[in-house]
Amino acid sequence: MATRSTIMDTNSFRPGMAEALPAPLRELAERRERVLGPSYRLFYREPVHLVRGEAAHLFDADGNQYLDVYNNVASVGHCHPRVVAAMTAQASTLNTHTRYLHEAIVRYSEDLLSTLPDAIDKVMFMCTGSEANDLAVRVAQAYTGGTGVIVTSEAYHGNSMLTSGISPALGTAQPLGRDVRTVPAPDAARLRAALDAAGAGATDLGTPDLGTWFADQVAAQIADLERHGTRFAAFVADSIFSSDGVFPDPVGFLAPAIEVVHRAGGVFVSDEVQPGFARTGQTFWGFERHGVVPDLVTMGKPMGNGIPVSAMAARSEVLAAFGDSIPYFNTFGGNPVSIAAAQAVLDVIRDEDLQLHSDRVGSLMLAGLRGMTADHPLVGEVRGAGLYIGVDIVTEPESRNPDQATALEIIEKLRERRVLTSVCGAGGNVLKLRPPLAFTDADLATFFTAFDEVLATLRT
Repeated sequence: MATRSTIMDTNSFRPGMAEALPAPLRELAERRERVLGPSYRLFYREPVHLVRGEAAHLFDADGNQYLDVYNNVASVGHCHPRVVAAMTAQASTLNTHTRYLHEAIVRYSEDLLSTLPDAIDKVMFMCTGSEANDLAVRVAQAYTGGTGVIVTSEAYHGNSMLTSGISPALGTAQPLGRDVRTVPAPDAARLRAALDAAGAGATDLGTPDLGTWFADQVAAQIADLERHGTRFAAFVADSIFSSDGVFPDPVGFLAPAIEVVHRAGGVFVSDEVQPGFARTGQTFWGFERHGVVPDLVTMGKPMGNGIPVSAMAARSEVLAAFGDSIPYFNTFGGNPVSIAAAQAVLDVIRDEDLQLHSDRVGSLMLAGLRGMTADHPLVGEVRGAGLYIGVDIVTEPESRNPDQATALEIIEKLRERRVLTSVCGAGGNVLKLRPPLAFTDADLATFFTAFDEVLATLRT
């Protein structure tokens, strides 16, 4: 039997749970099941029927207010007035595609590229992160002449035919591509525990040792590809390793692996759908925290605050082999309405100092959670950067064995207190705290109150 998908199935409602729902929710869930494909999933044992959003708050059909501690799609806040106004104005004027000249897409491209390293000087637009990663792999393969791709063991990079094959988080029912290899997540605490259990003794896995270990994992998989007659093309990684369980530190540990990639003639694709656009606080892009310059950068979800727009930015020399020989056209990629939304998001991030805000509020969240959980036997570690934090729930702290059941119980108890979040990681046991960047000090206080109450129920 195929294993369940960690990102889709762990915190999900199943039709068999419908009998316990209030009548209106049950009826809507049953109608949904009748008409939507069976691959869809809802969150929670009791799904939430949302009808409105504002900043970091959501409202259900009964008027109840929820605190959103999960949604990076509405990056600058649900229904941000400036984003809504920009979209509305453009939609009332023109919406077409990129085969006509339009000032807005050129202006936005210049603006977006100004946030990236100088070496990354071209950009192409799509609608989803899946499309961006799909194109990035194709570009990498054209540039290198190889087909081999390396990803982390619980990565998620999309749902197209190509990107689902480099997304182990989808579960074993979705096979990986024949030329795909995986490396373990850069989990220093569990690596240390494994070494101790094996009698290797205590090991300091700070910089550069974790970086060296991770680089060795990448090098081993490059060698395995070559041993099987496959030329290496790309290492694709989300620089906060979000689906793997949130592993942002130590700062700089990713750099040795990228050196290995480049020495082998491959390219580094930095998937910035999760850590990009000021999410990590310390830097605008997640890869910047590690002092590396990617060859290709992909972005999506937060880019348009929920409007379908994505992009792949590239070094000219890497893009040339693909771009000079293969025409690319995406009907809705880079359309004026989506670009208006994306431009408004960039403007809001700057004008509202959301990178600084993410760093400040995220630091408060990280410190508060570490203080709250310091002596809790079910919390193995709290880790994160900016407003992206993972709380690792374990059976006991020595072994670090994942405790998915307790993690899900926490999620459901938070949902009862109208705080919404979810889980990630190979064990489905890491609480994924990823609120909109509009998350305020008052929102943080509300979250802390709810989380502390839930922790208290677990101590008994």
